[in-house]
Amino acid sequence: MFKGALTALATPFRDGEVDAPALRDLIEWQIQSGIDGLFPCGSTGESATLTHAEHDNVVRLTIEQARKRVPVLAGTGSNSTAEAIRLTTAAREMGADGAVLLSPYYNKPTQDGIFRHYKMIAASVDLPLFVYNIPGRTASNIAPETFARLSEIKSIVGIKEASGSMDQTSDILKLCGDRLAIFSGDDALTVPLIALGAKGVMSTCSNVVPREMHDLATAALAGDFAKAREIHYRLLPLIRALFVETNPIPVKQALAFMGKCANELRMPLVPMTVGPAEKLRIAMKELRLV
Repeated sequence: MFKGALTALATPFRDGEVDAPALRDLIEWQIQSGIDGLFPCGSTGESATLTHAEHDNVVRLTIEQARKRVPVLAGTGSNSTAEAIRLTTAAREMGADGAVLLSPYYNKPTQDGIFRHYKMIAASVDLPLFVYNIPGRTASNIAPETFARLSEIKSIVGIKEASGSMDQTSDILKLCGDRLAIFSGDDALTVPLIALGAKGVMSTCSNVVPREMHDLATAALAGDFAKAREIHYRLLPLIRALFVETNPIPVKQALAFMGKCANELRMPLVPMTVGPAEKLRIAMKELRLV
């Protein structure tokens, strides 16, 4: 059920509020472009500054607009286990196909604490769960051995691995085999990680180029690495430009260049500076996106 390119959706804002029409249009464009799934309320969706009501509303809206045409994996992570259970329960009740939960941030739990966090969520909510490892934002890394323990829990079905380490991902694949579906959390590592056995990518870049990221993942999963490499290298300047400042600052700018939503972020994130924004525009122009 879960494979290919899934978009970590940006959350459009207008005048300080979630722009529901723009979000619906973005979701519809993603699906019509062939994207394989949607992941609202992650880092790219600015979940850290959404109120609980807004968070639930974005998940609900995404599920409604998707209409089961593609799976929706709701972002429901928190550094509070109780809060993560509440968010995941709400996502299940709304009809999400699964949930993605980042490792507890700021608290810096031990590996056993991380394991117990996910075990308690899995015991509390009957929903397929993805563990999201992004040490650059959480200040702690989930060790491959911890993933091996988590892989024994039936409802934990996959990983969004965004450590940026090929060694770590290789160790996870070796220890967990087919018990967990690994998705790249770094756009630029999609092709090499699929070559190692990953099932796809949970992508930031696909907010801007959904068709191309779908085609890249599809080609790589089919073993057509010549085609996958061609798309990879064609997209690489854009991928780099989309991470020249903190995600999702450049993504919002790119979507604004395309007329998909306003270039509005939640403080303390602020719009892209002029020089990097111009580099992004040039990268998009080369791909005929603007």
